[in-house]
This record gives sequence, C-alpha cells and structure tokens, in this order.
Amino acid sequence: MNPVESLLENKLAGLRTPMAVVLPNGNRIGSIDPRVTLKLSDLATLVHLARGQIGRVAQDYVEGRLDFDGRLRDLMAVAAQMIDGDPTRAENGLKPFEWWKGFTRRSKSLARHTQGADAKQVQFHYDVSDDFYALWLDERRVYSCAYFRDPDLTLSKAQEAKLDHICRKLMLRDGERFLDIGAGWGALLLWAAEHYGVYAKGITLSKNQHAHVNRLIDERGLRGRVTMELLDYRDLNEDESFDKIASIGMFEHVGIVQLPRYFSKIYRLLKPGGLLMNHGITAGGTSNDQLGAGMGDFIERYIFPGGELMHVSHLLNVMADAKLEALDIESLRPHYARTLWAWSDALEARLGRAREFTGESVVRAYRLYLAGSAMCFEHGWLSLYQMLAARSSGNVGDGAMRGAQSAYPFNRSYIYR
Repeated sequence: MNPVESLLENKLAGLRTPMAVVLPNGNRIGSIDPRVTLKLSDLATLVHLARGQIGRVAQDYVEGRLDFDGRLRDLMAVAAQMIDGDPTRAENGLKPFEWWKGFTRRSKSLARHTQGADAKQVQFHYDVSDDFYALWLDERRVYSCAYFRDPDLTLSKAQEAKLDHICRKLMLRDGERFLDIGAGWGALLLWAAEHYGVYAKGITLSKNQHAHVNRLIDERGLRGRVTMELLDYRDLNEDESFDKIASIGMFEHVGIVQLPRYFSKIYRLLKPGGLLMNHGITAGGTSNDQLGAGMGDFIERYIFPGGELMHVSHLLNVMADAKLEALDIESLRPHYARTLWAWSDALEARLGRAREFTGESVVRAYRLYLAGSAMCFEHGWLSLYQMLAARSSGNVGDGAMRGAQSAYPFNRSYIYR
C-alpha cells in the first residue's frame, strides 16, 4: 500500500459514517460494511480524497472520474467528516500584510460583474432548462429558502408561507408600487399582486424566466397590474419610485465590490419612508467570500459563476452606508437546509427525466450542489437572513411612534396576525 492509500485508509478508519473506496485497480480500502462506496477510475481522485479536497472530489464526480453507491445524505455526512479544518476560516481570509491579495480580488470582482458578464452568469445558471427546474422545485418554482412556519408543512405550503411572510414584513397595501429585483419565475411578484393588490414590477436577466413570467401575467389577466422586464438593476429608471422593494436571493450575484452601488440604487428607487426586504445567502465566517476545501471553487465552476458571499455583519454595514436603516433581522438557516433536502430528494426521484432535459454532467453537478448546500447550512458554514430595512422619511412626526420615519411600526405583532 502506497503512502497516499495509507493516509486515506487512516482517514476512513476515523469516520463516523462507514465508507469504502474501490481503487482503479480493483483493490478496496475502508469499511467492510459501508454505507457509502466510492468507485475511482483515476488515481488523482485518491489524492483529493486523502487531502480532504472535497471540491476537487466533487469535480471528479461531475467529470466522470468517480462514482458512488449509497444515499446522498450519507455521502454528505462523509464529506463533512473528511474536511480538514473550518471551511468558513479557509484560505480566503486575508492576513493584514496581504493587502495586495485584497486588491487583486477587488479587481477580479469588478471585472466579472460588468453588465455583460452578469447577464451571461445569470443565464448560465437559470437558463439551464425550465423543465429541469420544474422537476424538483414546487409548482410556483420558488427558488429560494422556504419558511416552515409549522413543522408539518409540505415544501409547496412552506414556500407559500415564505411568500406571505415577506409580504407581511413589507406591510404591502392595496395600490402600492412594489419592485422585485431578480424576480425569478415570478412567484413573489404574482403573490403580491393577487393577495395584496399591489402594482408589481419585476426584473431579471434570465431570458427563460422573463418569458415564463410574462406568459403567467397574460394567463392570469394581470397585464396592467404586473410587469416583468429583462433588465439589469443598474438600468432601472430612477424617475420611477416604489413604496416597497424586495431583493430575494439577488445580492449574492451582485459582487462584493458592487454592493455599495446596488444598495445606493435601491435607496434612490425607494420612496422616503418605504421598506426594503433583502433576503439572501450569507457566509458563515467573517473573512471568507466563498467556502473552503474547494467547495466554493466547485460552485463557481459548475453552478453560480460570479457568486460572492459576505457575512451578514458586513452586509448590514454596506446597507447602512447606503442610508438604509436595518429594522428587523431574521435567520432562516435551518429552513434552507430543509428546503434544499426537499429539492435534493425531488431531483433524486426523477434522475432519468432530469438527464433528458439537461445531460449527465449537469445532473451530477446539481445532485452534489443541492445535497452539499443542505449540508453546509446544517453545519452553519452558510447562512440565510431576511433583512428588513427602510429609507428614512426625514419626518420625526408626532404620536405614539414619534421618530419612526418609515412605515415600520417597531414591533413584530403585525407580521404574525
């Protein structure tokens, strides 16, 4: 047995979830009664496993150099146990004297978040295939964290609960103008119009989503009340103003360097006293903009090119610099783990159909992306926050809530009525 095989065998012996590895020559190491068996066709994968380079192992699977037998949940349990160190305090954190690396990263971020680059990156992910996404999302195609208000809710009902939770937090009222930046397949846009009577406008860079939502608008007779445009947020006309704005799963695509510009744009679009719901994925650590152990590189390559994360504390700082007052912060981290497992289970049940709509490598990438992301939320390596904020009206006013300067009542009772 060579040194790499010996190193891997020692790692396998320490796992709480038994696993075996079948080498390219047919030799087998690890548990004699495994819950997961990896089958390698390339010795390079052996090195990646021994070093705990989970992202490289995932790449090997997508590109056909590795296969496995067993449940995805057990595979993810093994992956978490094989990572050396904390992936939220990984190689991405900068030491004080490494200022030039920070400069390089800022330059790279600016280059990959031009309007043209953002459009290509969004279309790379969201325009894979509408039929593919329909296989594992709920019927409204809500592609963001559900809200399991009651533990027994189905995914579909939990997504409706999330849509309503957002609308309640925003205090949407009949006749208000509502903007949804990065509106996806239109679930929030249509829910707000149909249940709260708002005039709703959505924007996206996905051609598939744009076409899908406009079909729904016509089918539901909402033309004149709801619009969906193929538009970059930077091109929104600031002569239009909105009572309420939602940014759901959007800021992750903006780029860290562009976030001040993004929230300043929202500030200018929002009426004085108006509310913003900023909902999205945040980093679990304070110094990493992606996950360590190669997981962030895997996501960048196969799933979300251009995606960048930051800790919620940094995000709130950027929002504050844009003169948006944070009012209510809620973590839904375990809700997203459960959402992702529901998506993963749905995809696993329809793998044959999924391959018809996309192809083997895409299906393999999404199998690992959904299950791996669920694992990361369970461990706290990723998080999910809803951040309600306001643009001040500048009017101190009178009465019981003197100084509110926004529509927010400064208590939570209105959300749960």
